[in-house]
Amino acid sequence: MAAWLMQGRPWNQPPDSYRAERLGHTISEDDLESLMESTVAAILAEGVFDWHTPPESAVLRRFFEGLLLVPDRDVFIVRAPDGSICGAAVLAHATSRSEIYGASATITAFFIVPYERGKGLGALLMEAIINRAMTRGAKVLDCRVRETLHDAITLLTSFNFTHWGTHPYFARIGDRTVRGLFFSKLLVPEERAMQWQPAGTPLSVPHHGPAPGGTLRKPLTLYPAIDLKGGACVRLRQGDMNAATHYSDNPPAQAKLFEQAGCRHLHIVDLDGAFAGRSANVKAVEDIIATTSLPVQLGGGLRDMKAIERWLEAGVSRVILGSAAVKDPGLVRQAARAWPGRVIAGIDARQGRVATEGWAEVSELTTTDLARRMEEAGVAGIIFTEITRDGMLEGLDIDQTVELARHVSIPVIASGGVGTLDHLRALRQAADETPGITGVIVGRALYDGRINLPEALSVLEGSC
Repeated sequence: MAAWLMQGRPWNQPPDSYRAERLGHTISEDDLESLMESTVAAILAEGVFDWHTPPESAVLRRFFEGLLLVPDRDVFIVRAPDGSICGAAVLAHATSRSEIYGASATITAFFIVPYERGKGLGALLMEAIINRAMTRGAKVLDCRVRETLHDAITLLTSFNFTHWGTHPYFARIGDRTVRGLFFSKLLVPEERAMQWQPAGTPLSVPHHGPAPGGTLRKPLTLYPAIDLKGGACVRLRQGDMNAATHYSDNPPAQAKLFEQAGCRHLHIVDLDGAFAGRSANVKAVEDIIATTSLPVQLGGGLRDMKAIERWLEAGVSRVILGSAAVKDPGLVRQAARAWPGRVIAGIDARQGRVATEGWAEVSELTTTDLARRMEEAGVAGIIFTEITRDGMLEGLDIDQTVELARHVSIPVIASGGVGTLDHLRALRQAADETPGITGVIVGRALYDGRINLPEALSVLEGSC
């Protein structure tokens, strides 16, 4: 590592018998148990991984097993001479789709157990993180920490992190509100930093260059929609349950048709469940899962951890949290921790304001504000729907979709209003200029025959 990165460190050199290492996608049972034990010790001491009281053992186990499978997360540990784990950290890399944050990486968790502190192990762990971030091409390393964690602040300062901002309401611990401090560190010399973004370069420059002699073509995913009401496939107009068009009494057969046509994903919404606040079309969803091999993302009525776990264990690939994103952000954060990569947020809006309870209520929260909160909570992506266009076949609200995608670094799936191939072509063009847009949900136009599915897949470059 370059010497300029290491200037000013007062920390003791750790004993040679301790070592920091990055975990792969699997972990032995002994290491998992040791990691869980050290995490509980760190939580009891001062909190870690957003926990201030230890979760149930099964929740902590799922959290780590899932975290190791997330491509853009690295888990580091510090191993003691006896092989036990006495510290850990998580490094989050910006996704390749993020044109704004693509040059950065973020330390999202970091701890050394209380009984092993004072040996320089924090510095050992930080060096491993910095080396990994540089290897992955990051130019900036970010970290945020509660102002009460004085050792962590001292460590960051010793590694030349710059404190550049303060969040006045960062955390709530008991009856106290605690501020958060934002730190960043340049991983390249400052003169190189000035070369990242030439003056006058528009923000919408694609992250990947176009193919020689042609335009940029990034695959988009088409999610055919199966909306369930009373056990049947229906489509609503602007979210009105009284304006439902009935299409099929056999949802599993409809799902199979999508699979046979070449689709690779399904988007299912339990409409009755969205209004009732609990799963209602249970048999229909179970039959779809049993009938096809396609990954299923499911939304509607998922308002607690038990319901989420029930469907993930039943074979659903990802759950969509909509009303909970507004009314119970703690649930979203908890679920995203327990099942990394398998929780996405559904943001449904009427003219920029978020709607909940099956679109029956409109909040004062803006779509951008909620999207940022969901990104911080750790969701794997966002589905954005402009309700006034849903089921109207008049085209997506591309401007709002683009604006949303430019404000977050997680994938955004467009929804609401697709009626023609031209609407897909318009999204195709927008996605070429906005890397964060990764897919689109199509419903009524497929059922009405306004869009031919093979042609739609062709427009979206065969990615379904």
